[in-house]
Amino acid sequence: MSPRCTRVSASDVREGPGSSMPIAITTARPSDAPTIAKLVGDLLQEIMAGIKTQAFGFSSGETEARARTWLEGGSYTVLLARDGERVAGFIALSECRALYAEGRFGIIPELYVCPDQRSQGVGRELVAEAKRVARSKNWARLEVTTPPLPQFDRTLAFYERQGFSRSGGRKMKLSL
Repeated sequence: MSPRCTRVSASDVREGPGSSMPIAITTARPSDAPTIAKLVGDLLQEIMAGIKTQAFGFSSGETEARARTWLEGGSYTVLLARDGERVAGFIALSECRALYAEGRFGIIPELYVCPDQRSQGVGRELVAEAKRVARSKNWARLEVTTPPLPQFDRTLAFYERQGFSRSGGRKMKLSL
């Protein structure tokens, strides 16, 4: 098992269709917040190592508390990919509204698959389930942002294989 990924007990599983390994997708509960926080930390560390910039501040405790609160309040949906009892990755969804999007839509703020589980269908199954969730919420679309850097070309290609198309623009932020 990768030291960066974690084991938890599985419940309420949905088997992913067409995967090359038995992956079950579960909807995270507030009690999954510690697992989610660990995976978010792994994701951010990997991004910062790739871009060689301390782009994110990260506190495991604060991230865990936020995840728990948002999951309890229903403003944040997290899908966990499980390989038996092991969590192999996750995808997060959040609802937005915009006139250009013709109403409510979803964003994917985070998607992470443990390094030793990549290229085995885990990310594909997470995105497929995210699409089902988005349709059930009557969202007009799903959006995701990837940095316009060569280090993220594989990520961009992955999303294109899942049916996403480039829509232009660059993500910007202003810390408040």
